[in-house]
Amino acid sequence: MQEFEKISIAEIPKKDMLLILKALEYTGEHTNSDEYLSLKNSIVSELSELADSSEDEFIDYLQK
Repeated sequence: MQEFEKISIAEIPKKDMLLILKALEYTGEHTNSDEYLSLKNSIVSELSELADSSEDEFIDYLQK
């Protein structure tokens, strides 16, 4: 198996990314585990920066 350090998300549809983010948020809130919420926030932060938008604008974009 080929090893790699990073995974590209270029081919993930918007609705799937939104589902991933909501799953992380739900899991974090219902398990009281900050790791899930931190990961969700990190992903949103990185993607909104790439999209040159605010985090709220990016989430709104995913929801459309």
